[in-house]
Amino acid sequence: MELKNQMEIYVLENIDSVLEKYPDCCKCEHCRQDIAVIALNHLPPRYVATQQGCVFAKIDAMTMETKIEIVEQIAKAVEIVSKNPHHG
Repeated sequence: MELKNQMEIYVLENIDSVLEKYPDCCKCEHCRQDIAVIALNHLPPRYVATQQGCVFAKIDAMTMETKIEIVEQIAKAVEIVSKNPHHG
């Protein structure tokens, strides 16, 4: 297994549900990536290198506190990107 940041997966899994609450936000791929990057820069990384590490990271991500933190950071990122889109 290669080294990866599980937090990326969690942000990408939750971005659509957060974006649904912001109908005026651009949802083009560039804006979605900007939202993900901003959110990830404000969330602690969850790097794993083994299948066992992946399981432990998933268990941690299932806590209500972690889920709330992920959604909050995505929402903050949506607000930032909505005010300053860089897609052209």
